[in-house]
Amino acid sequence: MRALTIDAHGGLDQLRVRDDLPVPVCDGADAVRVRMKAAALNRLDLWVLGGIPGVTIQPGWVVGSDGAGIVESVGSAVTGISPGDHVILNPGLVDRQCGCVYCAENDQPLCLTYGIMGEHRHGTIAEYVVVPSANVRVIPRHIPFAEAAAFPLATLTAWRMIMTRAKVQPHDHVLIWGIGGGVALAALQIAKRVGATVWVTSSSPDKLARAQALGADHLLDHRRPELGREIRAHTGKRGVDVVIDSVGEATWPQSLIALGKRGRLVTCGGTSGPVVQLDVRRMFWNQWTLMGSTMGSDAEFDAMTAAFCDGALMPPVDSVWPLEDAPKAYARLASGMQFGKVVIQL
Repeated sequence: MRALTIDAHGGLDQLRVRDDLPVPVCDGADAVRVRMKAAALNRLDLWVLGGIPGVTIQPGWVVGSDGAGIVESVGSAVTGISPGDHVILNPGLVDRQCGCVYCAENDQPLCLTYGIMGEHRHGTIAEYVVVPSANVRVIPRHIPFAEAAAFPLATLTAWRMIMTRAKVQPHDHVLIWGIGGGVALAALQIAKRVGATVWVTSSSPDKLARAQALGADHLLDHRRPELGREIRAHTGKRGVDVVIDSVGEATWPQSLIALGKRGRLVTCGGTSGPVVQLDVRRMFWNQWTLMGSTMGSDAEFDAMTAAFCDGALMPPVDSVWPLEDAPKAYARLASGMQFGKVVIQL
């Protein structure tokens, strides 16, 4: 089996296409083996390559979290999924026998057994992947595999942030930092689907114009140092109701300046740094809610997949690369120049 692997953490030179890996066996009653057709990259893949504290890998580690393909075989207890089906994969894995309070509440990402493909177990950039049936969703055959592979992780993350954590409403104003990345673009599409007014930021005029074509209402150059005050001026000092911030250290001060009374800030990452500062007096006076968010539950995955299958959510694809050019695909993502998802074709 061919797959994209790393033997150790480091730079792009660690990426290696191998063709001698064993094909995973579909040996569980609830297992599904998928012949992968495409896999999309996420910022997580760069972190796994570089090394994440507390996460260990073994040589020959298969990378990648997102993917789509065709079902090749299923276990004896699998229902609703058949060989030949076109499917997407939920990258989040959990011990279905756990029985913890979070699993009882069907809030899988909080379970202590929760892990993500490519980070905590072998990933998706391989010719074959075996996963539990609970992680497989059938999609219409007319949806291209590149778009299908680009959909799960980023959209699931954004769906939980917008719909579950922030509970965005049609009257809300939503600020999304760094439009062009997968989560930011998915958040834009989901917020507009709700009917909210969306503010997006970028240092690229081209990205801002493309975001406007996707429905963004207000376009902001985030190189300007007083972005939060500009938003307050545009809103009559009201500020925005929701901030979607995955940047962290660099954007946090302006996020809080832009956040209005009863505002909700949701974060799913800290690409510019993990340590932020907060004046707690402003937090309690303005009655803010500051929230973290990671991935999503089975129910959230079902809800967003239904919208995807109906054509209501379709992730922009920046570029598609053959497996042999995987280092170039990683470099494209690392450059920050992409608008949409970077996909590797299998």
